Amino acid sequence: MIRKIFRTGNSMVVSLPKDIVEQLGMSAGADVSVDLDRKNRQIVIRQVELPIAGGIDENFARQVAEFINEYRPALEALARK
Repeated sequence: MIRKIFRTGNSMVVSLPKDIVEQLGMSAGADVSVDLDRKNRQIVIRQVELPIAGGIDENFARQVAEFINEYRPALEALARK
């Protein structure tokens, strides 16, 4: 499956196909690690589970992550002002 790389702010972004993400049990706001396999010239993306700090409710943390993910361009624009 071919995808395009595009720019969002100072980052380069590749969209992930919804059906693949769902098959992996992931959703928007999921934490992933991104590594470079130099030998094979590949980008490797793996889902990770980060511990919730200081007793923060997991549902609340997920909602905040989803909000930031959805409104990132607007939040970045506000930060530049």
